[in-house]
Amino acid sequence: MGDLVNKQNFGSLFIAMIRNFLFYAKMANFRANCRDPTGRNPPNVSSSGSGGVCMMRNTWRDEQHPSFINFISSFLNANSFCLNFVPIAPDFIFNCGGLSVAFVFVTNWDCNNYLPTYSRVQKLKEQFANLYIVVTLPTREQNDSFVRSYFKLGMKLGRPTFVPVQDLEMGFEKIVKIAHARGVCKRQDRKRSVQGMDVFLRVITSIPGIDNHDANSLNQAIGSIEAIAKASKDYILKKHRPFG
Repeated sequence: MGDLVNKQNFGSLFIAMIRNFLFYAKMANFRANCRDPTGRNPPNVSSSGSGGVCMMRNTWRDEQHPSFINFISSFLNANSFCLNFVPIAPDFIFNCGGLSVAFVFVTNWDCNNYLPTYSRVQKLKEQFANLYIVVTLPTREQNDSFVRSYFKLGMKLGRPTFVPVQDLEMGFEKIVKIAHARGVCKRQDRKRSVQGMDVFLRVITSIPGIDNHDANSLNQAIGSIEAIAKASKDYILKKHRPFG
């Protein structure tokens, strides 16, 4: 009878502490999101010195004016990026913070022959999870053509994301800022994951009878904090028996 009471008390205490932890974790996440919920204000790349690797497609380079390639090289060097020319499918692949981001950079929008661009984008979309299309539209005619074609062909917003710009330099700066921002987010996600696990272990091991091994076992057997918070006392006790 005593063991039964202890088990019931343990289950109640365990769930109460987990739900309390979940509440404060959500509040902390809410406050963090309120600072910049959409990530529309990435750090200034030029001042932060982001660093990373940039791969440029050989054939894309050959189609551009040498002065623009020089601009790209100088801009990347100023931001601590290593530039490599390789035979890749997209025009650029950036690796920042362990995340690869691919780009198609359309520097000359053809109002009369845009289908090959969309066809290429559809193929690349299946190959790259992080894909952005930057399109240079310096004239009103080109801008109107792009808008009409985008909706005419039934493109889905954000799948992938198209970024219209007015000139070449602005377009490449956008590319670097997007790659940098995605890399920063990736590093922050990894940091939060490690910190979250540390907090999880501290909270769980503060319960009498639970050590690090038990806490890791619970995490693997039941899953996330949310899953543990929703689990029943009987289910938790079945997965973990601190009282034998």
